[in-house]
Amino acid sequence: MQKRILGNSGLEVSAIGLGCMGMSFGYGPASDKNEMISLIHGAIDRGVTFFDTAEVYGPFTNEELLGEALAPFKGKVAIATKFGIKIEGGKQILDSKPDRIRASVDGSLRRLRIDVIDLYYQHRVDPDVPIEEVAGTIRDLISEGKVRNWGLSEAGVQTIRRAHAALPLTAIQSEYSMMWRQPEEELLPTLEELGIGFVPFSPLGRGFLTGRFDGNSTFDSSDFRSIVPRFTPENLDTNQVLVNMVKKIAGDKNVTPAQIALAWVLAQKPWIVPIPGTTKLARMEENLGAANIELTNPELKDLNDALSMIEISGDRYPSEYAKRTGK
Repeated sequence: MQKRILGNSGLEVSAIGLGCMGMSFGYGPASDKNEMISLIHGAIDRGVTFFDTAEVYGPFTNEELLGEALAPFKGKVAIATKFGIKIEGGKQILDSKPDRIRASVDGSLRRLRIDVIDLYYQHRVDPDVPIEEVAGTIRDLISEGKVRNWGLSEAGVQTIRRAHAALPLTAIQSEYSMMWRQPEEELLPTLEELGIGFVPFSPLGRGFLTGRFDGNSTFDSSDFRSIVPRFTPENLDTNQVLVNMVKKIAGDKNVTPAQIALAWVLAQKPWIVPIPGTTKLARMEENLGAANIELTNPELKDLNDALSMIEISGDRYPSEYAKRTGK
């Protein structure tokens, strides 16, 4: 597995990481713990050194899973986790007050069974706490040896600039894929200018770009996609034009649609590290194979020209979640 460095930070990780949320949360019932530990070990065997989780995934159970799975590999892998969302009355509440961050970092360190967090993201920007105050708390945690690097998730470019000026950011995490290219407008140029790495989640469009879903697909009530506008039957049908295009290109190169989708993300910038998630070993192996696929400049141009002609139908978040992004 090739390695990449996230921005100017010096944090070197595998070119493709593993998003672990879906093992415990978000895409249906939690998977069997022992099977997921085996999957995580399989990822390490195949060269993955970058694992993504968050306090709120479960909540808490995903961090506990990684803590158990990665305990034998302490110091050999990089773990990213997140703070800033708590659950109250079954609802997600933003809270990045200093005392809350301190409680979160101690809890995460305990559950992850580590002494220092390699990359600590603010999960969503808290409009009630100035980002400079958040940066100050993280600076203290870095000086105390509890955190090595910090980042933001789904933040807008103005917040990113303010945060980076207060304490240099290592990475920004946001959604990015052939299905969601908005980061190309402002986010990617800003990150390149500032020397900040980019960690795209959902690089396979929450599974859509694999070609597994169509207008007849249904989702369990515990699956986040059941409330996402993009995954209504009519939008799944309308957006098949994108899947069909990806399938054709994959067929021409004798690879899979998922591998083309990931290779496309990797080809955008050398400081981009996607974190596709899965609960199946075969899918993970397929995803990791994308790191060996080279898209030539002419192929990329043809692909981008084709993508520009396709209009994606359906928002990527329901309105209540959309309000918390790009702040």
